[in-house]
Amino acid sequence: MVTVNLGVLHYVLDHVYGAFVHRTKISPPFFSRGWGGNKLDQLESMIKQLFPEAASQNWPPSLIQPLWRTVWESKNAILREGVFRTPCDEKLIDALPPESHTARVSFLTPKCISPHKMACVVHLAGTGDHTFERRLRLGGPLLKENVATMVLESPFYGERRPRQQYGAKLLCVSDLLLLGRATIEEARSLLYWLEAEAGFGKTGVCGLSMGGVHAAMVGSLHPTPVATLPFLSPHSAVVAFCEGILKHGTAWDALQKDVAQKAAMTLEEVRERMRSVLSLTDVTQFPIPKNPQSVILVAATDDGYIPKHSVLELQKAWPGSEVRWVTGGHVSSFILHNNEFRRAIVDALNRLPWKGS
Repeated sequence: MVTVNLGVLHYVLDHVYGAFVHRTKISPPFFSRGWGGNKLDQLESMIKQLFPEAASQNWPPSLIQPLWRTVWESKNAILREGVFRTPCDEKLIDALPPESHTARVSFLTPKCISPHKMACVVHLAGTGDHTFERRLRLGGPLLKENVATMVLESPFYGERRPRQQYGAKLLCVSDLLLLGRATIEEARSLLYWLEAEAGFGKTGVCGLSMGGVHAAMVGSLHPTPVATLPFLSPHSAVVAFCEGILKHGTAWDALQKDVAQKAAMTLEEVRERMRSVLSLTDVTQFPIPKNPQSVILVAATDDGYIPKHSVLELQKAWPGSEVRWVTGGHVSSFILHNNEFRRAIVDALNRLPWKGS
Protein backbone atom coordinates (compact mmCIF):
# COMPACT_ATOMS: atom_id res chain seq x y z
CA MET A 1 0.00 0.00 0.00
CA VAL A 2 1.39 3.39 -1.03
CA THR A 3 0.94 6.30 1.37
CA VAL A 4 0.55 9.65 -0.33
CA ASN A 5 1.68 12.76 1.50
CA LEU A 6 -0.86 15.36 0.39
CA GLY A 7 1.29 18.20 1.71
CA VAL A 8 4.13 17.16 -0.58
CA LEU A 9 1.71 16.88 -3.51
CA HIS A 10 0.43 20.41 -2.95
CA TYR A 11 3.99 21.73 -2.71
CA VAL A 12 5.03 19.84 -5.85
CA LEU A 13 1.98 21.21 -7.69
CA ASP A 14 3.19 24.75 -6.93
CA HIS A 15 6.61 23.92 -8.37
CA VAL A 16 5.19 22.17 -11.44
CA TYR A 17 2.93 25.15 -12.12
CA GLY A 18 5.82 27.52 -11.44
CA ALA A 19 8.11 25.63 -13.80
CA PHE A 20 5.52 25.79 -16.58
CA VAL A 21 4.73 29.48 -16.09
CA HIS A 22 8.13 30.87 -15.07
CA ARG A 23 10.85 28.62 -16.53
CA THR A 24 9.53 28.07 -20.03
CA LYS A 25 9.84 30.46 -22.96
CA ILE A 26 6.08 30.91 -23.19
CA SER A 27 6.43 34.48 -21.94
CA PRO A 28 9.33 36.75 -20.96
CA PRO A 29 10.38 36.78 -17.29
CA PHE A 30 9.61 39.53 -14.82
CA PHE A 31 11.71 42.70 -15.22
CA SER A 32 13.16 41.84 -18.63
CA ARG A 33 13.95 45.55 -19.16
CA GLY A 34 15.81 45.97 -15.90
CA TRP A 35 15.39 48.22 -12.89
CA GLY A 36 13.66 51.23 -14.44
CA GLY A 37 16.48 53.77 -14.27
CA ASN A 38 15.78 57.15 -12.71
CA LYS A 39 12.13 56.23 -12.25
CA LEU A 40 13.14 53.64 -9.64
CA ASP A 41 14.97 56.24 -7.55
CA GLN A 42 11.95 58.56 -7.65
CA LEU A 43 9.57 55.76 -6.71
CA GLU A 44 11.65 54.66 -3.74
CA SER A 45 11.10 58.15 -2.33
CA MET A 46 7.36 57.99 -3.09
CA ILE A 47 7.00 54.60 -1.39
CA LYS A 48 8.69 55.90 1.75
CA GLN A 49 5.88 58.46 1.99
CA LEU A 50 3.52 55.59 2.90
CA PHE A 51 5.35 54.90 6.13
CA PRO A 52 4.07 55.94 9.57
CA GLU A 53 5.55 59.41 9.81
CA ALA A 54 3.74 60.50 6.62
CA ALA A 55 0.73 58.18 6.56
CA SER A 56 -1.76 60.83 7.64
CA GLN A 57 -0.51 63.64 5.40
CA ASN A 58 -2.72 62.77 2.45
CA TRP A 59 -5.91 61.97 4.36
CA PRO A 60 -8.67 62.44 3.51
CA PRO A 61 -7.92 61.75 -0.15
CA SER A 62 -9.60 63.60 -2.97
CA LEU A 63 -13.15 62.31 -3.26
CA ILE A 64 -13.41 60.27 -6.43
CA GLN A 65 -16.55 60.44 -8.57
CA PRO A 66 -16.89 57.16 -10.50
CA LEU A 67 -19.05 57.12 -13.61
CA TRP A 68 -21.29 54.06 -13.32
CA ARG A 69 -23.07 51.84 -15.80
CA THR A 70 -25.29 48.89 -14.95
CA VAL A 71 -24.01 45.53 -16.25
CA TRP A 72 -26.95 43.46 -15.02
CA GLU A 73 -29.71 43.60 -12.45
CA SER A 74 -31.71 40.83 -10.78
CA LYS A 75 -34.36 40.67 -8.08
CA ASN A 76 -31.77 40.58 -5.32
CA ALA A 77 -28.58 42.15 -6.67
CA ILE A 78 -27.12 44.66 -9.07
CA LEU A 79 -23.72 44.70 -10.79
CA ARG A 80 -22.24 48.00 -11.91
CA GLU A 81 -18.93 48.95 -13.46
CA GLY A 82 -17.35 52.32 -12.86
CA VAL A 83 -14.42 54.35 -14.11
CA PHE A 84 -12.57 57.24 -12.50
CA ARG A 85 -9.30 59.07 -12.96
CA THR A 86 -6.69 57.66 -10.63
CA PRO A 87 -6.46 59.92 -7.54
CA CYS A 88 -2.64 59.65 -7.42
CA ASP A 89 -0.67 62.88 -7.30
CA GLU A 90 0.65 64.31 -10.55
CA LYS A 91 4.21 62.96 -10.12
CA LEU A 92 2.81 59.47 -9.75
CA ILE A 93 0.45 59.90 -12.68
CA ASP A 94 3.34 61.06 -14.88
CA ALA A 95 5.22 57.87 -13.95
CA LEU A 96 2.25 55.62 -14.79
CA PRO A 97 1.74 54.42 -18.36
CA PRO A 98 -1.11 56.35 -20.05
CA GLU A 99 -3.22 53.18 -20.15
CA SER A 100 -3.24 53.10 -16.34
CA HIS A 101 -4.48 56.66 -15.75
CA THR A 102 -8.12 55.58 -15.70
CA ALA A 103 -9.13 53.18 -12.92
CA ARG A 104 -11.88 50.59 -13.36
CA VAL A 105 -14.01 48.92 -10.70
CA SER A 106 -16.80 46.37 -10.59
CA PHE A 107 -19.38 46.84 -7.84
CA LEU A 108 -21.74 44.01 -6.78
CA THR A 109 -24.36 44.99 -4.20
CA PRO A 110 -27.52 43.55 -2.65
CA LYS A 111 -30.75 45.36 -3.54
CA CYS A 112 -33.42 46.80 -1.27
CA ILE A 113 -31.06 47.25 1.71
CA SER A 114 -29.81 50.55 3.04
CA PRO A 115 -26.00 50.87 2.67
CA HIS A 116 -25.59 51.80 6.35
CA LYS A 117 -26.91 48.32 7.18
CA MET A 118 -24.47 46.69 4.76
CA ALA A 119 -20.73 46.07 4.60
CA CYS A 120 -18.54 46.35 1.51
CA VAL A 121 -15.11 44.81 0.92
CA VAL A 122 -12.64 46.08 -1.69
CA HIS A 123 -10.94 43.13 -3.45
CA LEU A 124 -7.42 43.78 -4.77
CA ALA A 125 -5.70 41.83 -7.56
CA GLY A 126 -3.14 39.09 -7.10
CA THR A 127 -0.36 38.56 -9.62
CA GLY A 128 -1.89 37.86 -13.02
CA ASP A 129 -5.51 38.62 -12.04
CA HIS A 130 -6.44 40.82 -15.01
CA THR A 131 -10.23 40.64 -14.85
CA PHE A 132 -13.09 41.10 -12.39
CA GLU A 133 -14.59 37.61 -12.68
CA ARG A 134 -12.59 35.56 -10.16
CA ARG A 135 -12.99 38.10 -7.38
CA LEU A 136 -16.68 38.55 -8.17
CA ARG A 137 -17.10 34.77 -7.79
CA LEU A 138 -15.38 34.99 -4.42
CA GLY A 139 -17.57 37.84 -3.23
CA GLY A 140 -20.86 36.84 -4.88
CA PRO A 141 -22.05 34.34 -2.22
CA LEU A 142 -21.52 37.01 0.45
CA LEU A 143 -24.55 38.92 -0.86
CA LYS A 144 -26.71 36.75 1.38
CA GLU A 145 -24.66 38.06 4.33
CA ASN A 146 -25.39 41.66 3.20
CA VAL A 147 -21.77 42.10 2.12
CA ALA A 148 -21.13 43.96 -1.12
CA THR A 149 -18.04 43.43 -3.27
CA MET A 150 -15.98 46.10 -5.01
CA VAL A 151 -13.27 44.82 -7.36
CA LEU A 152 -10.44 47.13 -8.44
CA GLU A 153 -8.57 46.52 -11.69
CA SER A 154 -4.91 47.15 -10.90
CA PRO A 155 -2.65 49.46 -12.89
CA PHE A 156 -0.61 47.43 -15.42
CA TYR A 157 -3.41 44.81 -15.57
CA GLY A 158 -6.45 44.23 -17.76
CA GLU A 159 -7.45 47.29 -19.77
CA ARG A 160 -4.83 49.25 -17.80
CA ARG A 161 -1.95 47.13 -19.11
CA PRO A 162 0.67 49.00 -21.18
CA ARG A 163 0.91 47.81 -24.76
CA GLN A 164 4.54 46.74 -24.48
CA GLN A 165 3.86 44.42 -21.52
CA TYR A 166 3.12 40.74 -22.11
CA GLY A 167 0.56 39.37 -19.67
CA ALA A 168 1.39 39.98 -16.02
CA LYS A 169 5.17 40.06 -16.50
CA LEU A 170 6.07 43.62 -15.51
CA LEU A 171 8.89 45.08 -17.60
CA CYS A 172 10.85 46.87 -14.84
CA VAL A 173 11.29 46.63 -11.09
CA SER A 174 10.02 50.22 -10.91
CA ASP A 175 6.71 49.00 -12.40
CA LEU A 176 6.15 46.74 -9.39
CA LEU A 177 6.59 49.65 -6.97
CA LEU A 178 4.45 51.88 -9.15
CA LEU A 179 1.69 49.27 -9.37
CA GLY A 180 1.68 48.92 -5.59
CA ARG A 181 1.80 52.64 -4.82
CA ALA A 182 -1.05 53.45 -7.21
CA THR A 183 -3.16 50.48 -6.06
CA ILE A 184 -2.85 51.62 -2.44
CA GLU A 185 -3.87 55.19 -3.29
CA GLU A 186 -6.85 53.99 -5.34
CA ALA A 187 -8.00 51.50 -2.70
CA ARG A 188 -7.79 54.12 0.04
CA SER A 189 -9.90 56.48 -2.07
CA LEU A 190 -12.44 53.71 -2.73
CA LEU A 191 -12.77 53.00 1.00
CA TYR A 192 -13.24 56.72 1.64
CA TRP A 193 -15.91 56.88 -1.09
CA LEU A 194 -17.71 53.85 0.35
CA GLU A 195 -17.78 55.41 3.81
CA ALA A 196 -18.21 59.14 3.10
CA GLU A 197 -20.27 59.08 -0.09
CA ALA A 198 -22.06 55.73 -0.30
CA GLY A 199 -22.61 55.45 3.48
CA PHE A 200 -21.69 51.80 4.09
CA GLY A 201 -21.88 50.76 7.73
CA LYS A 202 -18.71 48.63 7.63
CA THR A 203 -15.85 48.32 5.15
CA GLY A 204 -12.94 46.00 4.52
CA VAL A 205 -10.13 45.23 2.11
CA CYS A 206 -8.83 41.84 0.97
CA GLY A 207 -6.57 40.32 -1.63
CA LEU A 208 -4.80 37.14 -2.64
CA SER A 209 -1.00 36.92 -2.85
CA MET A 210 0.27 40.30 -4.11
CA GLY A 211 -3.21 41.69 -3.54
CA GLY A 212 -2.96 40.60 0.08
CA VAL A 213 0.24 42.62 0.59
CA HIS A 214 -1.54 45.68 -0.80
CA ALA A 215 -4.63 44.96 1.32
CA ALA A 216 -2.48 44.80 4.45
CA MET A 217 -0.91 48.17 3.62
CA VAL A 218 -4.30 49.77 2.95
CA GLY A 219 -5.77 48.39 6.17
CA SER A 220 -2.73 49.57 8.09
CA LEU A 221 -2.93 53.13 6.78
CA HIS A 222 -6.70 53.58 7.10
CA PRO A 223 -7.49 56.08 9.89
CA THR A 224 -10.47 54.09 11.21
CA PRO A 225 -10.95 50.33 11.78
CA VAL A 226 -11.53 48.25 8.66
CA ALA A 227 -11.55 44.49 8.14
CA THR A 228 -8.14 43.59 6.70
CA LEU A 229 -7.73 40.23 4.98
CA PRO A 230 -4.44 39.17 3.37
CA PHE A 231 -4.90 35.74 1.75
CA LEU A 232 -1.91 33.53 0.78
CA SER A 233 0.28 36.61 1.18
CA PRO A 234 3.86 37.29 2.28
CA HIS A 235 4.83 40.12 4.61
CA SER A 236 6.99 41.59 1.84
CA ALA A 237 7.60 41.26 -1.91
CA VAL A 238 11.19 40.31 -0.98
CA VAL A 239 9.88 36.89 0.01
CA ALA A 240 8.01 36.38 -3.26
CA PHE A 241 10.85 37.36 -5.61
CA CYS A 242 13.92 36.33 -3.60
CA GLU A 243 12.76 33.20 -1.73
CA GLY A 244 9.67 31.75 -3.39
CA ILE A 245 9.05 30.28 -6.82
CA LEU A 246 8.89 33.70 -8.52
CA LYS A 247 12.68 33.97 -8.19
CA HIS A 248 12.81 31.48 -11.09
CA GLY A 249 10.71 33.82 -13.20
CA THR A 250 12.88 36.89 -12.67
CA ALA A 251 15.29 38.20 -15.33
CA TRP A 252 18.38 38.29 -13.11
CA ASP A 253 20.68 38.49 -16.13
CA ALA A 254 18.90 41.60 -17.44
CA LEU A 255 19.09 43.15 -13.97
CA GLN A 256 22.83 42.42 -13.84
CA LYS A 257 23.38 44.24 -17.13
CA ASP A 258 21.12 47.18 -16.26
CA VAL A 259 23.30 48.73 -13.55
CA ALA A 260 25.17 52.00 -14.15
CA GLN A 261 28.47 50.95 -12.64
CA LYS A 262 31.93 50.43 -14.04
CA ALA A 263 32.26 47.00 -12.45
CA ALA A 264 29.60 44.41 -13.24
CA MET A 265 27.60 43.19 -10.26
CA THR A 266 27.59 39.55 -9.29
CA LEU A 267 24.33 37.64 -9.18
CA GLU A 268 24.32 37.77 -5.39
CA GLU A 269 24.92 41.53 -5.44
CA VAL A 270 21.99 41.97 -7.80
CA ARG A 271 19.77 39.86 -5.56
CA GLU A 272 20.90 41.89 -2.56
CA ARG A 273 19.93 45.08 -4.37
CA MET A 274 16.54 43.54 -5.11
CA ARG A 275 16.11 42.74 -1.41
CA SER A 276 16.99 46.33 -0.56
CA VAL A 277 14.56 47.84 -3.09
CA LEU A 278 11.69 45.51 -2.20
CA SER A 279 12.24 46.02 1.53
CA LEU A 280 10.05 49.09 0.98
CA THR A 281 7.12 46.66 0.69
CA ASP A 282 7.73 45.16 4.16
CA VAL A 283 4.31 45.44 5.81
CA THR A 284 5.77 44.78 9.27
CA GLN A 285 7.22 48.31 9.07
CA PHE A 286 3.75 49.81 8.59
CA PRO A 287 1.51 50.95 11.47
CA ILE A 288 -0.57 48.42 13.39
CA PRO A 289 -4.17 48.67 12.11
CA LYS A 290 -6.64 50.51 14.33
CA ASN A 291 -8.43 47.24 15.19
CA PRO A 292 -5.93 44.37 14.79
CA GLN A 293 -8.60 41.88 15.91
CA SER A 294 -10.31 42.48 12.56
CA VAL A 295 -7.14 41.38 10.71
CA ILE A 296 -7.38 37.73 9.59
CA LEU A 297 -4.58 36.20 7.54
CA VAL A 298 -5.38 32.98 5.69
CA ALA A 299 -2.26 30.99 4.76
CA ALA A 300 -1.55 27.60 3.17
CA THR A 301 0.33 24.82 4.95
CA ASP A 302 2.41 23.79 1.93
CA ASP A 303 2.83 27.00 -0.08
CA GLY A 304 5.73 26.95 -2.53
CA TYR A 305 5.41 30.69 -3.17
CA ILE A 306 4.98 31.97 0.40
CA PRO A 307 6.94 30.35 3.26
CA LYS A 308 5.24 30.02 6.65
CA HIS A 309 7.73 32.24 8.43
CA SER A 310 6.66 35.21 6.33
CA VAL A 311 3.02 34.93 7.42
CA LEU A 312 4.03 34.58 11.05
CA GLU A 313 6.25 37.66 10.85
CA LEU A 314 3.26 39.82 10.02
CA GLN A 315 1.16 38.26 12.77
CA LYS A 316 3.96 38.95 15.26
CA ALA A 317 4.24 42.57 14.10
CA TRP A 318 0.48 43.07 14.49
CA PRO A 319 -0.46 41.66 17.93
CA GLY A 320 -4.11 40.68 18.03
CA SER A 321 -4.27 39.60 14.40
CA GLU A 322 -5.27 36.02 13.58
CA VAL A 323 -3.73 33.44 11.23
CA ARG A 324 -5.88 30.65 9.82
CA TRP A 325 -4.25 27.75 8.00
CA VAL A 326 -5.77 25.86 5.09
CA THR A 327 -4.37 22.57 3.86
CA GLY A 328 -2.77 23.01 0.47
CA GLY A 329 -0.29 24.89 -1.64
CA HIS A 330 -0.53 28.30 -3.24
CA VAL A 331 -2.23 27.09 -6.41
CA SER A 332 -4.53 24.46 -4.87
CA SER A 333 -5.64 26.78 -2.04
CA PHE A 334 -6.33 29.53 -4.56
CA ILE A 335 -8.74 27.11 -6.25
CA LEU A 336 -10.15 25.02 -3.40
CA HIS A 337 -10.52 27.22 -0.33
CA ASN A 338 -12.79 30.07 -1.35
CA ASN A 339 -15.24 29.12 1.42
CA GLU A 340 -12.49 29.65 4.01
CA PHE A 341 -11.69 33.05 2.49
CA ARG A 342 -15.38 34.01 2.64
CA ARG A 343 -15.67 32.86 6.24
CA ALA A 344 -12.68 35.00 7.18
CA ILE A 345 -14.26 38.04 5.49
CA VAL A 346 -17.52 37.62 7.42
CA ASP A 347 -15.74 36.99 10.73
CA ALA A 348 -13.45 40.02 10.35
CA LEU A 349 -16.41 42.27 9.52
CA ASN A 350 -18.31 40.93 12.55
CA ARG A 351 -15.46 42.14 14.77
CA LEU A 352 -16.09 45.73 13.71
CA PRO A 353 -18.70 48.08 15.19
CA TRP A 354 -21.29 49.57 12.86
CA LYS A 355 -20.46 53.16 12.00
CA GLY A 356 -22.39 55.56 14.18
CA SER A 357 -23.12 52.92 16.83
